[in-house]
Amino acid sequence: MAIGEICNREVVVVTRETTITEAAQLMRQHHVGDVVVVMEQGGLRTPMGILTDRDVVVEAVAASLDPATLSVGEIMTPDLATVQENTGVFEAIRYMRDKGVRRMPVVDADGDLIGILALDDLLELLAEELGALARLIAREQNRESKLRP
Repeated sequence: MAIGEICNREVVVVTRETTITEAAQLMRQHHVGDVVVVMEQGGLRTPMGILTDRDVVVEAVAASLDPATLSVGEIMTPDLATVQENTGVFEAIRYMRDKGVRRMPVVDADGDLIGILALDDLLELLAEELGALARLIAREQNRESKLRP
């Protein structure tokens, strides 16, 4: 299964110039723990960073900086790991593990932002698949007990 099939396509985006206060308000309004920092050019939204709720706490609040005057570009995580929409689930999991990230923007072949993949999305998918395997075992046992009483 390709990541493009399971990623969340409703991504909250900001620019580098957005204030930390504005970004935090967007996170609260949309009930998300991150915003993707994009550069909009030629109709494309190219991801260039990510700002998480943890970044806000560790880099701004704990450092007693004024979030109303601090820009996203000043504290965002710039070394952004992205994944192509046609990447397989297990390859994406491996990539997230190697990069040590819980969230990755999903891009198309042109580098345009199309979604975001979170660890929560993967856990939900894997839990469904494990449940299906458990049901398979139960059905197989039931089938065998009927065929060989």
